Amino acid sequence: MNAPIMHGGGITAAAASFGGRLEDWLDLSTGINPNPVALPEIPARVWHRLPDRHLIESARHAARDHYRSDAILPLPVPGTQSIIQLLPRLVKRDRKVAILSPTYGEYARAFGAAGFAVDAVGDIEDIGPEHGLAVVVNPNNPDGRIQTADRLEALHERLKAGGGFLVVDEAFGDTSPEASLAPRASGLSNLIIFRSFGKFFGLAGLRLGFAIARGDILARFEDWLGPWAVSGPALSLAGSLLNSDVSAIAGSIAERQAALHAVLAGAGLAVAGGSPLFTLVADVKASDIYTTLCRHHILVRRFDYAPDWLRFGLTPDAADDARLAAALRSFER
Repeated sequence: MNAPIMHGGGITAAAASFGGRLEDWLDLSTGINPNPVALPEIPARVWHRLPDRHLIESARHAARDHYRSDAILPLPVPGTQSIIQLLPRLVKRDRKVAILSPTYGEYARAFGAAGFAVDAVGDIEDIGPEHGLAVVVNPNNPDGRIQTADRLEALHERLKAGGGFLVVDEAFGDTSPEASLAPRASGLSNLIIFRSFGKFFGLAGLRLGFAIARGDILARFEDWLGPWAVSGPALSLAGSLLNSDVSAIAGSIAERQAALHAVLAGAGLAVAGGSPLFTLVADVKASDIYTTLCRHHILVRRFDYAPDWLRFGLTPDAADDARLAAALRSFER
């Protein structure tokens, strides 16, 4: 069995090591909107019944309009992590898989566990028709690197020439809509796009995502996931929130990003990348900064493959901006 991937989160483990009640900790280790949206009403029948088809279709139509996926009705899935585990079924075992790296580690883990040879590539020009599938996270996690839609479409054509698939993970795509391939998806037969619902809306605990691809691919995913994969309440919320005006959410995220950058600049930390929902910092003393913050009951994301990196999620308000700034000031270089 492969070793588990180091992810964000993990307040329970951090509190066990550094003390404090869970509610005393400030979790900045994820890329989730720290201010979850107000929940619309969920009808009582949605809790009472198995998810009816009309509820699924309502969520799919709302997702199509929100993600601008043209003729494709996105497939609701119980978090995109659930469908990452299914990707190895799409590819013959003798084909190599390419992953634009470094990035979200579960892709390499899923394919490695299934016996595939995985090429970790640093540029999409290193991906070609010899690969049976390629993964590009766009914007990338953790450095925020963005590939243009034109460049990704060209990559799709290279892979398609060899019968391969392109997977574009747009988990953080709500804050960078100009880079999304969703509006072009209906014309790209070997493209699969994953979208996260919980990060932008601040509802990660809902475990909801969407897959965008041609109908036969989505039908295979739906069959592999089985019936009622997504709960009725999740579908109901998706139908309501994806149909709503999200400009205020985007504005709040931008405001929080600006506040975080001001705190980091005040602490003399160099921004190495990021997206509106997280910021990557590079510092030779990252490990010591991490420990100092933990002693103040603030958790950020560290990286086993890049010991000089720390990823900071957004703080929810000005009071926590001040709390983070005070903790950083206590760090002695």
